[in-house]
Amino acid sequence: MEDNLDLNKKLEMYRHSMAHIMAKAIVELFPNVKLAIGPAIDNGFYYDVDGVNITSEDFPKIESKMKDILMLNEDFKKVEVTRLEAMALFANQPYKLELISEIPDDEKITVYYTGDFYDLCRGPHVENTKFLRGFAYKLNKVAGAYWRGNEKNKMLTRVYAYGFLDKAELKECLKLEAEAKERDHRKIGKELGIFMTNDLVGKGLPMWLPNGFILRKQLSDYIMNKEIALGYKHVMTPSLGNVELYKTSGHWDHYKDDMFPAMELDNEAYVLRPMNCPHHMVIYKNFLHSYRDLPIRIAEIANDFRYEASGTLCGIERARAFTQNDSHIFCRPDQIKDEIKGVIDLILDVYKDFGFDKYEFRLSLRDKKNTEKYFGNDELWEKSEKALREVLFESNLKFYEAEGEAAFYGPKIDVQVKSALGHDVSLSTVQLDYQLPEKFDLDYVDENNTRTRPIVIHRAILGSIDRFTAFLLEETKGNLPVWLSPCQVKVLTISNNNDEYAKNVYNNLVNMGIRTELDLNNESIGKKVRNAVLKKIPYLLILGDKEMEDNTVSVRVRGANDTKTLSFDEFSSLIMQDIKNKK
Repeated sequence: MEDNLDLNKKLEMYRHSMAHIMAKAIVELFPNVKLAIGPAIDNGFYYDVDGVNITSEDFPKIESKMKDILMLNEDFKKVEVTRLEAMALFANQPYKLELISEIPDDEKITVYYTGDFYDLCRGPHVENTKFLRGFAYKLNKVAGAYWRGNEKNKMLTRVYAYGFLDKAELKECLKLEAEAKERDHRKIGKELGIFMTNDLVGKGLPMWLPNGFILRKQLSDYIMNKEIALGYKHVMTPSLGNVELYKTSGHWDHYKDDMFPAMELDNEAYVLRPMNCPHHMVIYKNFLHSYRDLPIRIAEIANDFRYEASGTLCGIERARAFTQNDSHIFCRPDQIKDEIKGVIDLILDVYKDFGFDKYEFRLSLRDKKNTEKYFGNDELWEKSEKALREVLFESNLKFYEAEGEAAFYGPKIDVQVKSALGHDVSLSTVQLDYQLPEKFDLDYVDENNTRTRPIVIHRAILGSIDRFTAFLLEETKGNLPVWLSPCQVKVLTISNNNDEYAKNVYNNLVNMGIRTELDLNNESIGKKVRNAVLKKIPYLLILGDKEMEDNTVSVRVRGANDTKTLSFDEFSSLIMQDIKNKK
């Protein structure tokens, strides 16, 4: 092998070669399998197959067969074939035949042989299987995948594998995988009673349980109070709208494939709304505005619906029903920079409260080579992008630009927060829009008594409250800060003799507005503590005869193994300070 290959290209080639080895192993173990495609990916490789039921229980025998194949010292032989030869080779492989039919006549068709196994492929591959013996790999999951990513096509079985050039990288990857499973918000959400899903209700339609409702309410109240203090006016609008509303806004032409189908009623067509902008435009248009009235900041905690592909659904991180912390600011041209700076200040204030300190600003621009994806004219796009860029520079914020990431009606600033697993997650966004005011013929009367077009700033601080909750659960492993925890204190009794004292402590805490639960079950204190620890409650108060006699509480703080004794006033002062400081 050549030693001077670029490391990334070498890694991709090794992973691609291993995908062929995995396919060969699967064919030998499951002779009736139909092969689709098997590319290299960021952390390994996969192969899509059909006609067999492969589960994780099959992984050991597939890995064993792959190991045996690598020991055969077989060459990867590239062979050019004619279209007829290719069709004959893959006569029993319908997915390969479909790919062959789409290869242009002037393009060479190549097949790679590894022993008696062959696959349609452009390559490149390693020269011989012996070069792959030191490659570190491990099959890691099976998932459903639509053929060619189109949900109208058949669902295939995708077998994933991790793959790295050395064992240390694989070990680190497996460590991160284990950490990711522990942090999975779906697992934590179930354990803590945050939300549930049920196919009888519908895929991608989460139901928030009592603990989840408390958490949602805390987040909603928190951000609404912040907004009210900054002069935002909250509204409530319907969760559906007339199709004509979305035709006016332009969403029908650009977004209808992601919307639920229209409902025909009384010679009208209605759809569940995918976003709130059109409703807010209509609210603005309902009144006559003077330049002195602007800026007008309309906000809403709004339920929205999008028909996400079933393969992309993921708990409350990506669902078909979700709630947005949404707002639209209607302003004059001379107010744009101050308003965007105000939004950025709010974002930074919120991130400070949540302890987010690893984030980047991204200026998301349109793809100038694919302008049909966007509406509006070049002049307005240039003007919008320039304004956002200037705000970032003037605010001394480090940022990077990403072409093709703009919304279809305007450029935006996205805040990419680094998660505990090292992923970049878009939480907050600010978008500048000259387009919707044109679409809805919005205006205000300027100082010259002339009707003038306002500019709209779209902004979401928490983004989707559902997705924000998923992010929080994964960041904290469910150990939510005291101010957000559905249950902040649990009162536990050592024996029934302590019940009355425990009830008094419980009532006093509830009267202070502290979310408290009381456990008077006739179980051992050890079991009561274990059950409460599993629920990740910040404070446990353990009450026995001594606490009752001394009028104290024995406090166990989440994450600690020992307890400390405090007076009730000392404890109540402690927890109230924690809540106030958002500790």
